[in-house]
Amino acid sequence: MSDRMYPASEAARLGAELRARRRALRMTQNELAELAETTQRFVSTLETGKHTVRLDKAIEVADVL
Repeated sequence: MSDRMYPASEAARLGAELRARRRALRMTQNELAELAETTQRFVSTLETGKHTVRLDKAIEVADVL
């Protein structure tokens, strides 16, 4: 397993993809957060590309989408 940190640009790209998918589904951040059992703040942070988010929670959000 690698200890390599992913560049911020990768986190931003992932966040943009998740945001686009959420919007395509006509879902609010609050709705997504509820389905993923997290908070709207986490969804917002993830979508803005913060690269220090918890991977397990990010996967839960992606699974909902």
